[in-house]
Amino acid sequence: MNADLPPQIKNQLAQLQQIQQQAQAIAVQKNQVEITLKETDLALEELEKLDEDAVVYRAIGDLMIKTGRDKTRDSLKEKKDTLDLRMQTLARQEERAQTRFQQLQEQLKQAVGTPGAQ
Repeated sequence: MNADLPPQIKNQLAQLQQIQQQAQAIAVQKNQVEITLKETDLALEELEKLDEDAVVYRAIGDLMIKTGRDKTRDSLKEKKDTLDLRMQTLARQEERAQTRFQQLQEQLKQAVGTPGAQ
């Protein structure tokens, strides 16, 4: 059946599949960022419960480095801000991919459905 389709429709089908793959990749990235954001929020909450002079260790690769509570908090807040921005970017990309997917889907329905349909 695919061999019977006009080149324009084949091209639109290929674009539809490509956008679907992009949307899936964006969803995976978004999920990973959400998980990291939750871990960062949890770490910040736990850090706030500590006394100001509490000893804090930070994992850097295979090492545990002693660091200050305030320095760690600032670093985590900066990481959270970056993750929030990344999340917004991914949400916009996801929205654009969904819009484009729906547009292509509608174009395909019209192209396939109008001439010679049942």
